[in-house]
Amino acid sequence: MVFRHRLGIRTKRDSLLAQSDGNTAFLFCSPRRQSRLDPMENRFNFLREQNCWSIDDVAGCFGVSTDIVARWDSGACEADPECLLELENTLKYKKNFDRGLPMHDFTFIDLFAGIGGVRKGFEAAGGKCVFTSEWDTYAQQTYRDNFDVDHEIAGDITEVEAEDIPAHDVLLAGFPCQPFSIAGVSKKNALGRAHGFMDKAQGTLFFDVLRILKHHRPAAFMLENVKNLRSHNKGDTFRTIMGALQHELGYHVQARVIDGKGYVPQHRERIFIVGFRQNVGFDFDACKFADPQNGPTLESILHAPGELPEAQYTLAPEDTGVNEASVVNAKYTLSDKLWKYLFDYAAKHKAKGNGFGFGLCGPEDKARTLSARYYKDGSEILIRQDGKNPRRLTPRECARLMGFDCGEEKMKITVSDTRAYKQFGNSVVVPVIKEIAWHMKPYVLKSMEAKPERAKILSENVAAE
Repeated sequence: MVFRHRLGIRTKRDSLLAQSDGNTAFLFCSPRRQSRLDPMENRFNFLREQNCWSIDDVAGCFGVSTDIVARWDSGACEADPECLLELENTLKYKKNFDRGLPMHDFTFIDLFAGIGGVRKGFEAAGGKCVFTSEWDTYAQQTYRDNFDVDHEIAGDITEVEAEDIPAHDVLLAGFPCQPFSIAGVSKKNALGRAHGFMDKAQGTLFFDVLRILKHHRPAAFMLENVKNLRSHNKGDTFRTIMGALQHELGYHVQARVIDGKGYVPQHRERIFIVGFRQNVGFDFDACKFADPQNGPTLESILHAPGELPEAQYTLAPEDTGVNEASVVNAKYTLSDKLWKYLFDYAAKHKAKGNGFGFGLCGPEDKARTLSARYYKDGSEILIRQDGKNPRRLTPRECARLMGFDCGEEKMKITVSDTRAYKQFGNSVVVPVIKEIAWHMKPYVLKSMEAKPERAKILSENVAAE
């Protein structure tokens, strides 16, 4: 059990168990069409014994009966594939620990790291972070409070030389969306020299992503940005990005827009750009993600009357002097003045035929996109309250809305509410990142094993100029 949690593995089986009615046998025991498994083919028995686990240990870890485990062990039926995978991962962890070998499958760097949403997703897939860059000192504080950071967090990435960044297998970056300047192109034209996509990127933070990729040639990368990156600056920004990654750095690149609404009760579309050093057969469009139509509702992230109170966000029912449903701290309820302003503002724009206004939600709804401006008035996601003005989400509810809190695992929020709202509004939906990381992982390992190909660099070495 200890090893399983160190690996940060949470499988579909966990969800099935949570949803089951207690009759789990049919989920995890598929009878063999023929006879029992040959002892030499019984992978479950081999892995159980190699891990030195008893049948009771396995039953307790995976939440199934000892009878089912005994049948897996004897070969009377096939073991659940995800249970086998977890046993394999546990065995690998133990062997590496005993031999003093790395406890991870690949390394990555975390650029424009924010509060670590991307890191959280890729660590869950077996990655180890070897370098972090984030310029905002408050985001750095939240990052340190929630991760075991064994290296200095770099501030301004533009001041970090590529050679000072450790070698890594995967580059991860949620870079800001900026228009590309023609300054670099004009300079080359004046000198009568050819120019390329990387010249257009000079002066932007994306250029720093390019120069690090060019220097280190990692096996893969994943970049994240807002959905409208495709149309930004009439499409020129996206064309420049893809051109630099594909034609000048030689990566095999694909992009896809994914809505986090299948994982959290929030409509949040983001574009993800994934690239591999070799053509390893990765097909981003073929990867399965949760259906946005079937995702959870806000009830799953709102404070519940029965949960333990958290002093700065909720009050124990006996302390509020009212009923059990009033556990959220009153400071999150909108004042009469602010509520009137938002109501009148929405009515004015509605009369003009505009769509501007507040988003009023109940537990059965799904929310709009949480933005970094949420601290101002909370207008995009307001929660209905009986007999009172609506309220904002608390920072704890924002942590849940972005997927940082998972089960009993709670994110540490050590900054002010204003800072927390900004940080969550700028972050990523963690379960989406986890899913992407798991989809990428086998292809990352495949690319790591392949001999790095010599990229065809079509422009001059920008870094040397």
